[in-house]
Amino acid sequence: MSDTEIKPFSIDIGQNKLDDLSERLTRTRWPDELPNVDWDYGVPLDYLKELAEYWRTEYEWREHEAALNEFPQFTTTIDGQTIHFLHVHSDEPDALPLILSHGWPNTFTEFLDMVASLTDPAAHGGDPADAFHVVIPSLPGYGFSGSTHDIGWNSRRIAETWDTLMKRLGYDQYGAQGGDGGSLVCRELGVLEPEGLVGVHVMQIFAFPSEDPDEMAELTEDDQKSLEILSDFEELAGFSSIQATRPQTLAYALADSPVGQLAWNLELPSGFGDTIDLLDRDLLLTNVTLYWLTNTAGSSARMYYEDAHADYEAEEENAVPTGVAVFPNDFQTIRSFAERANTNIIHWSEFDRGGHFAAMEVPELLVDDLREFFRGLR
Repeated sequence: MSDTEIKPFSIDIGQNKLDDLSERLTRTRWPDELPNVDWDYGVPLDYLKELAEYWRTEYEWREHEAALNEFPQFTTTIDGQTIHFLHVHSDEPDALPLILSHGWPNTFTEFLDMVASLTDPAAHGGDPADAFHVVIPSLPGYGFSGSTHDIGWNSRRIAETWDTLMKRLGYDQYGAQGGDGGSLVCRELGVLEPEGLVGVHVMQIFAFPSEDPDEMAELTEDDQKSLEILSDFEELAGFSSIQATRPQTLAYALADSPVGQLAWNLELPSGFGDTIDLLDRDLLLTNVTLYWLTNTAGSSARMYYEDAHADYEAEEENAVPTGVAVFPNDFQTIRSFAERANTNIIHWSEFDRGGHFAAMEVPELLVDDLREFFRGLR
């Protein structure tokens, strides 16, 4: 495969890997648990046992594998790294190319419920003029993009890779959208401001208080509540600290235990216990199964380390047109903080439902917001 070749890709997991997964789930050695602690110490034992048993006895990978293979998938090599991606064309002649970036602990499947509405808005209650060609890559180190093989795969390098991918696909103009780690990649695209990027839309801008007392004094009552949510998140997000400091040590446990992988991947999507019912169980398990089958738990965690040790400033200016969608069960972006380094926020939406993974939880809200944001940038 040449450096610029684009090859069709189809998922075909060997039965031996599925048998091994089932056997490992059967042989799980469970820890004990303190009484009456709920989610305070992490994922509860009874909840995880029940979900692991469902994974072992009822979840059908082959059904989901077949459903995933209904989407056109490809691989190419950029900067020495395999990049797996979905590429779904719209039939609308003036469709805008749009690259969607997932985060951790998700995969490209995060956006699948949005694809039909984005590519064919007329069939889903929308205006044909709002159509998109959709590109959904797997982040380097995640899933079918496989492990990274050298250091430095931070959000900026991934952003450079996404620009190369879109131009390799023949697009001279495109938009970008992302959440979680994908929002970091999109912001870095804005910082780089490559030719043809018309705008970026994110679900979070991770901007924090500065040392300026005047900035804090100007916060509204709603901003103060958002700041409390931020403080709570930092207290609970042990996964972030570990992955940003010792990802290799963590990798041994996750590569050897599917239940360990399941518990680790539950932390953020569950909202640490607060939003566990927002996500479809099979979709959640499809994401976990993809991590397990591709053995990319450790390599996906490296992105946290790479961003924590990046050689660029976290608050370099993003001056491209930017849209922000804020969902209630999520990190609450504070606009005054975000505008310090994102100087062209032209669209701001706040919703009354949805959480950190809105693309899976409330895809219709996110689709409508994307249509509105990009309408004036085509």
